Amino acid sequence: MSQNDALRSLDRQECLRLLAKAPVGRVVYTRQALPAVLPVNFCLDTDFSVLLRTSPDSDLVRAIDGVVVAFEADEFDAATQSGWSVVVTGRATVVTDPAEHERLSHSGPTSWMPLHDAVFVRIESGIVTGRELRGTHGAR
Repeated sequence: MSQNDALRSLDRQECLRLLAKAPVGRVVYTRQALPAVLPVNFCLDTDFSVLLRTSPDSDLVRAIDGVVVAFEADEFDAATQSGWSVVVTGRATVVTDPAEHERLSHSGPTSWMPLHDAVFVRIESGIVTGRELRGTHGAR
């Protein structure tokens, strides 16, 4: 396998398919004028936006509501030197519509942290890019 065959760009549909099966991703945003990355559990909504469930008074909500952020998820196997990475870039907004909040309370992500009064954050899937690395381990 040549080096050119080892790395492949993924189309939007492939990216969303892979993203849907990932349990954890990372929100990339700006905190106090510096880059910040926070791992979170998530799910995809029916419109393929990324949904997070968090505390309404979290630093994350204050930092990203109404702002364009990146969201990344991946899966890699060091033994086979293979895997994939998907990045979604879009505006993050807190879901404020009561009917939408109720729907997401039943179908949206659950938080791995205990929350008493949760909010949902939606990251629009404006730009979706991804790459797949096919292992070259053992190929000569």
